[in-house]
Amino acid sequence: MNETSTTRTISRGAKWLRALAGNQVQGICVQYADAPLDGETARFIAVVPDADNRFPRARDNVVGLEQGWRLAEAVRCAIAEDEASGTRRPIIAVVDVKSQAYGFREEMLGIHLACAAGVDAYASARLAGHPVIALIVGPAMSGAFLAHGYQANRIVALDAPGTMVHAMGKEAAARVTRRSVDDLDALGEKIVPMSYTMASFAKLGLLDELIHGVDADAPSDAQIAQVRDVLAQKVREARADKSGLAHRLQGEAAQRTRAASIEVRKRLAQQWDAA
Repeated sequence: MNETSTTRTISRGAKWLRALAGNQVQGICVQYADAPLDGETARFIAVVPDADNRFPRARDNVVGLEQGWRLAEAVRCAIAEDEASGTRRPIIAVVDVKSQAYGFREEMLGIHLACAAGVDAYASARLAGHPVIALIVGPAMSGAFLAHGYQANRIVALDAPGTMVHAMGKEAAARVTRRSVDDLDALGEKIVPMSYTMASFAKLGLLDELIHGVDADAPSDAQIAQVRDVLAQKVREARADKSGLAHRLQGEAAQRTRAASIEVRKRLAQQWDAA
């Protein structure tokens, strides 16, 4: 992966990748760089627009066939490089992904396998002892977020316009549910999983910290330092926490808003153990 970027559009994810890791990035549609973080080296990874991508649906900051495999490559290269030394560098997923890039060709060529490769690589890194932290700086939508970020030990996000986590965009959800966008917003105020705000996502227990007071599009040096401090803290937390992803259901917010999910898991475990 020694390409140099030919990206014409500088996305929010690309801006934050450079803000946190410098300009010596590698890759085209998936860019990464190794850079210092709290006295050690971390690998920062972002999916960015690629105007020349051979798949037309994958020319924005989305996860398509190539992006899925290249995410897996960037993560697995870090795993392999650290095996000999015994160190386990942090892996920071800078998340700004609008969607997975579905199309006829993508379906025929196995986009599900490409996205699954990204999921498996991040999960493998986490299980191998790499602290994996997801930093949401833009949209984190649908299968794209599953492939790039959701397997992290810790998930943090900027409290800023344009950051969101959801299964689909508002307009698409409105068409599917035959409601107006305004109606969806109103429902989101009553039903937490339907909301498009990061504050509501945090109530599900899936977000470990919402970072306030940061300009997502043009951060100052002090704001970048603030985000770096949060990332460093989450790396330390991930190394100290041996429970994997169990903490997502253990917090006060999850106990309140995901009670049914917790009960289902409890009953499944009881039946599994009984068998």
